[in-house]
Amino acid sequence: MLPVGPGPGGAGRGRGARLLRCLGPRRWSRRGTLVFALLWFGSWLFLNGLVLVHRSIMSDYCTDDKSKRILQRLCLDFSAGSATGDMCEDLCVLGLVEYKRCLYYENGKKVIEARWRGNPVILKSKLENFSSYEPLAILDYQDPAEDLSPLDVIFYATLEVRNSLGLAEENEDEEGGGGANSSLARLWGKKLKNKDKDYSRAELSSLWSLLQQEEYTFLRVLQDLSSHVAKVLGSCGHFYAVEFLSAGHAWDQNIFSLDELRVQAHSMWTTREMVHRIALSFLDMAWHFDNDFTHRLHLCDIKPENFAIRDDLTVVAIDVDMAFFEPKMRDILDQNCSSDDDCNFFDCSSRCNLSKRRCSPRRRNSNLQVICEKIFRLWFSPTLLGVKAGLPLQVELQRAVLECSETDEGVKDSDKDGGEGGGKDIHQRLHKILTRLLQEDRASGEQGGPWEGKGHVHTALNF
Repeated sequence: MLPVGPGPGGAGRGRGARLLRCLGPRRWSRRGTLVFALLWFGSWLFLNGLVLVHRSIMSDYCTDDKSKRILQRLCLDFSAGSATGDMCEDLCVLGLVEYKRCLYYENGKKVIEARWRGNPVILKSKLENFSSYEPLAILDYQDPAEDLSPLDVIFYATLEVRNSLGLAEENEDEEGGGGANSSLARLWGKKLKNKDKDYSRAELSSLWSLLQQEEYTFLRVLQDLSSHVAKVLGSCGHFYAVEFLSAGHAWDQNIFSLDELRVQAHSMWTTREMVHRIALSFLDMAWHFDNDFTHRLHLCDIKPENFAIRDDLTVVAIDVDMAFFEPKMRDILDQNCSSDDDCNFFDCSSRCNLSKRRCSPRRRNSNLQVICEKIFRLWFSPTLLGVKAGLPLQVELQRAVLECSETDEGVKDSDKDGGEGGGKDIHQRLHKILTRLLQEDRASGEQGGPWEGKGHVHTALNF
């Protein structure tokens, strides 16, 4: 008996099944290939983006090897006669500047710890290479064999300093009051008096690279006018050295490492007394910056890391990239706005005039208000004070700090730059309470001997 073959319908279904079996894998193969290609392309984009991000991060990553290479290139510039400074020979020839470690790189700024003739210092530069700074344009039109006279240097340097700090030209030569503007003539006049010959091209190039760094200019101008800014000790090319101080830390409840400082200075003062003295120094700094210069000085980045203390517990501003005198502060705040939020420049703020859609050029808060908000509120909080939090003076201090941080009284009407700044009443109230607390510390027998500050006199010629 012969087997029965499939009927017409069965034959059609069989051919269709065979066709699907043939086409299915091919169709799936094309689809899989497309998916694979898309995945591969996406992975390629992701990895390349990752590499670019990694390179951008690592290019500004703080390493000892890179820091040493930066200083080596500086010494090559010194050897070639392109750069100079009172620290160059010690750094590049005599080996009296000992590299310690890289502290941080940020937006091109390099900060390095070193020891100069046995003393700890901090080396800083806004840019990595000496050649990255704009040269003094007049040198391009001058005979290389000729040197600029000291008077010419004073003229161009004064213009650059005034432009960097945003100081008004008509106030440049004002005398009296120890103002920031009147210090310029004394600053460069002193250098002129000590200079017995014309400036070389290396000196001019080095000086010009330093004057393009706002922080250096700020510190150098206020060098002899304020104890609340870090001291510039010397320079080489575009790098300058400032005093090494115990900086603050956000993670430390006392901000500063007081126990370590007490050991170093052989102090018998208690932590409580040191905190009160440092708080009084903060008040002194706020009042000093508001009232003791021709123009009020605004700090727009107030945080523990930007301050340090000396052995005598003087508070020092060590990072002043965001410090501005009143004229420049007004230029910064004077901008278009649709609300008050548009008028905030870091810790400095003003109000938005909605009818004009323009921010007021006058700052509405103050240095003292931000110090109260960001430092004193945490410092004198009941949580940190513990059992002492309920004492009458401590309660009064907490209330005063709260009022100081929450009240926009930083700018009042007066004849000076449109306001007093800082809030005179609240400043006096805080000062009175802290002074009474310090007297209580002494009366309780918790004080130690007199604080022995270690002075340092730098006689080398500074740019």
